Amino acid sequence: MRYFLTFFWTFLLVQMINYVVSSMIGAAFNLQTGTILAVCATILIFIVAVIIPDDSNNKQTVH
Repeated sequence: MRYFLTFFWTFLLVQMINYVVSSMIGAAFNLQTGTILAVCATILIFIVAVIIPDDSNNKQTVH
């Protein structure tokens, strides 16, 4: 479910950015370009999540 929700929100945000940018430069809105960018951004998010260490389990208390 986490993967689906990540893709869902990434898809929506990338499509909004795609629409705004294409409107600003006067180009036609292309759903396929936004979808390809959303898939690439989702994969990049998953890669970054794997690379960044999770330090919440390794908290050390200083006495």
